[in-house]
Amino acid sequence: MFQQLLRSTKLHPKTFKLIRNYYTVKRKAINDEHYVAKHITQHIQAKGPLTVAEYMREVLVNPMAGYYMHKDMLGESGDFITSPEITQMFGEMIAVWLINEWQKAGSPRPIHIIELGPGRGTLSNDILNVFNHFKVLHKASLHLVEVSPFLSSAQARRLCIQSNLTTNDGPAYRRGISHHGIPVFWYNQLEDVPPGFTLLIAHEFFDALPIHKFHKVHGNFKEVLIDIDTKDDPDIKGEYKFRYVLSRNDTPMLQVLITKGETRDHVEVAPDSIRISKLIAERIKKLGGVALICDYGHFGTGTDTFRAFKQHKQVDPLMMPGTADLTADVDFKLLCESFNSVKDVLCLGPVTQRDFLLETGLEYRFEALKNTIKDAKHIANLTNCYNYLTDNDKMGERFKFLAVFPSVMKKIFERCPVIGFQAAVH
Repeated sequence: MFQQLLRSTKLHPKTFKLIRNYYTVKRKAINDEHYVAKHITQHIQAKGPLTVAEYMREVLVNPMAGYYMHKDMLGESGDFITSPEITQMFGEMIAVWLINEWQKAGSPRPIHIIELGPGRGTLSNDILNVFNHFKVLHKASLHLVEVSPFLSSAQARRLCIQSNLTTNDGPAYRRGISHHGIPVFWYNQLEDVPPGFTLLIAHEFFDALPIHKFHKVHGNFKEVLIDIDTKDDPDIKGEYKFRYVLSRNDTPMLQVLITKGETRDHVEVAPDSIRISKLIAERIKKLGGVALICDYGHFGTGTDTFRAFKQHKQVDPLMMPGTADLTADVDFKLLCESFNSVKDVLCLGPVTQRDFLLETGLEYRFEALKNTIKDAKHIANLTNCYNYLTDNDKMGERFKFLAVFPSVMKKIFERCPVIGFQAAVH
């Protein structure tokens, strides 16, 4: 069945856009770019040093001036770029893969397509285009988990013919109708999404979840905290400056998150990733479906990965908080353990983005699109996009894919293996 879908995609290349078109969202002016730094300083003065997790929450989702709350950070004019923003080929491969797994499960309806942290809505838009092409949107709905009012508005403009903020008559804070005629809903958390057969995508979602950092000193772990830097530096006069310090005593999270036998000297753990992965697993087990997680990360070997990006360059995460993206590599080993802690769930992967995309047919899709293009510059652009997704020194090796299914699918997978994964069950 997967090959039939792939051949159909090759036979109809003109139904999809050839080159990704960027659009901009009008930025809402922030009157004081030091607002977050002032807020953090006041918090530390009142209550003492912050954990890195508390610092990340303030920087990223502070309601007044958080990095994600009031600006368009994606694309060439932003601070970073994601695979769906590079080329529609990425979203097309995800969509064909999802359709294939949905068909293996018997093509149940209704379908709940869920994306966690949808950015501009680009990936969801590409998925809906492919689903519409293969006529599988009957009794389908799109559910977006997004905490940023600014980004939800941008997503609505891209995805919907009309949308409106809702009153307090349900968990969705915004509702709309997509260009394909299916309902679209926005929520603040996954728990609010109503039940239904689930096709869930989390692309570059887990890397933004707040982490706790721990450092081993003389054989014992201490939590890394963030304090005000009181050093008198004439070069930064009038600015707010912060520094890392170590906790004097064992913190509550240190006692909970550091496991016995940990051999690394520096450890980062995102408690929300454990909580959300268990929610995903429970949903897939009870309601059926699949979850596909794609992010950059490691398999339990990462150490000090906390960093910030501004205008596509790495910067000090403690400088000018609220003006740069904060991120940390995802621990896929921890994710696998969390998924597998839920009974009757099957976890596949992680596999590299290169292996996943090539096995799902990206090369064939690339050649099909290239054969429809006459302009040499467009061909060069498409080629660069393809290489950026797959080259090991770019996104190909660094990004990983993980899939979660109900364990009742295991017998089906013995006859029809999951495309993109080498039956890697953790």
